[in-house]
Amino acid sequence: MSKPRLATIWLDGCSGCHMSLLDMDERLLDITERVDIVYGALVDIKEFPEDVDVTLVEGAISSEDDLRKIYEVRRNTRILVSLGDCAVTSNVPGMRNQIGPAAILERAYLENVTINPQLPGPMVPRLLAMSRPVHAVVKVDVFVPGCPPSADLIHSVLDDLISGRVPVTAGVTCFG
Repeated sequence: MSKPRLATIWLDGCSGCHMSLLDMDERLLDITERVDIVYGALVDIKEFPEDVDVTLVEGAISSEDDLRKIYEVRRNTRILVSLGDCAVTSNVPGMRNQIGPAAILERAYLENVTINPQLPGPMVPRLLAMSRPVHAVVKVDVFVPGCPPSADLIHSVLDDLISGRVPVTAGVTCFG
């Protein structure tokens, strides 16, 4: 019997959710023995694979690149998990929504720069008009709140999912 295939992806966020994943410490070893990690920060694979059982998505959808990635992830994932408040609500990335991307780019790349101020070129993904939570763009199967979610909560959710159980995260509040 093959092991469940696990992926993680980081969109517009701070990487705090991935840090909490690593904070599982020795429990991470238990998880890695029970799954095949097929994509994410822990493995050197460049293309998102097909037939992923569980993908943990950290971050909001804020750029055209994020949008392309989340569609690809959803298309190739059986259970999609919004991991952390940026993925669940758009949290900090969503704070720019009232200002708009043009004002943010001008402030960051023109007003606050002393050497060679210029707007980013085509190598930097174009910002969307609004930063959005993952479920506003694609179907999400499990929501894991927290900024970041605790290592205990992430472990519990992963343990449930790879054991074939439905995780219960409703009403959970985590303050890292």
